[in-house]
Formats: sequence, structure tokens, C-alpha cells
Amino acid sequence: MNHYVEQFVFGIYPYIALAIFFLGSLVRFDREQYTWKSDSSQLLHRGSLRLGNILFHIGIIGLLGGHAVGLLTPVVVWDTLGVTHSLKQVVAMTAGGIMGAICLAGILILLVRRFSNVRLRAVTTPGDKLVMLWILGTLLLGLSTIAASSSHLDGHMMVQLMNWAQHIVTLRADAAGFIVDAPLVFKLHLFMGMSLFVIFPFTRLVHIWSGFGAIAYLGRAWQLVRRR
Repeated sequence: MNHYVEQFVFGIYPYIALAIFFLGSLVRFDREQYTWKSDSSQLLHRGSLRLGNILFHIGIIGLLGGHAVGLLTPVVVWDTLGVTHSLKQVVAMTAGGIMGAICLAGILILLVRRFSNVRLRAVTTPGDKLVMLWILGTLLLGLSTIAASSSHLDGHMMVQLMNWAQHIVTLRADAAGFIVDAPLVFKLHLFMGMSLFVIFPFTRLVHIWSGFGAIAYLGRAWQLVRRR
């Protein structure tokens, strides 16, 4: 991959993606609240919705949580806990493989359900197709990195990816330098993962924010109702 392309994709693009993610979500919530929904298709066809939904959400939540903890926890913390780089990589590969397989099963069930039913196809928007297929592609690339990682269990590449992510979130320069020697499958997975943040505000994925809002809603003050 061209040096300047790598510098842009892994050094500048992450900030563009995050800016679109946050600002786009805010603008959509402010201007198009009636489109802020998951557009449930349960009334049109229950079918295998429950199974696919459960598997997909368990898998995707596990993957997102695992990525956040694995990439953003400083290396010194793992060293202090006595977790070797090799052990962490094996744990990450195992947990990622399990959660990835669960998520893959779920999204395949949902894809078959949506595209095999005439009524569901009729209400499926281009944005729906883009999101589902993009997540599927990102997931398949992520699972492919397990095979690439199995050929080098010393944890070196994992540490490089951790350094890249931590340099990005702490606004440090030369984050892209940690990705230069990464196999192509890792680079593609990172690019597609970051691009999910770009398409997020323009699709039904925005309903994820409502989940966080629901948690905050639990701590609301009591409403006082008085009779006249």
C-alpha cells in the first residue's frame, strides 16, 4: 500500500470518521427525529427474527466490548497483571473467534430472512442493504485475521495495533507508523471498521444511541402529578 495512502487511511481518516459519527448523529437527532428508529420488521414477518436477533446482538456486543478493552487498555496494565503478549493474543483470538462466529450466524439468519421474503424485500432500503453487507464484510475480514494471527503468536502485531488505537484516541502523531507492517487483511478490516462510523449517522444504526438514552432515563427524577 502506498505510503501516503497509509498515512491518510490510518492517521487522518480515523478522525474524519469519528467527526462524522458524532456530528452526523447530533445533526440527525436535531433535524430528523422521526427517522431515528430501528424500523422493526417483526410485524411483516416474525420467522427467525428472534434467533437471528439474539445471536447477532450477543456477538456484536461481545466483539465491540472485546475490541475496546483489548485495543485501549495500555500495554503496561497487562504487563502489571502478568499477562504476556502471547497469552493475550491467544485469548483475543479465542474470544474473538467465538463471538465472531455467533455474530456471523446471527447476521446470516437475518440476511436470509430479509432477502427471502417478498414483503421484507419491498421495505428494505439501500441503506439497510449497505449496513448489513458492510457489517458482514467487516466481520468476515475480522475472522480472517485469526488465521493470519495464528502464524505469529508472539503478540507483536497485537501490540502494534494497540499502540495504533491508543495513539489515535490520545491524539498523538505518527499512529499510522504502527500499521505499516501489518498484513493486508488487518488493514482492510481496520478500514471497513472505521467506515462503519462514517455510514452510521445516515442509517438505522442510530437507534443504538437510544439504548444509552434508555439507561440514562432510568435515573430520571420522579414526575409529580397533581389533581386540580
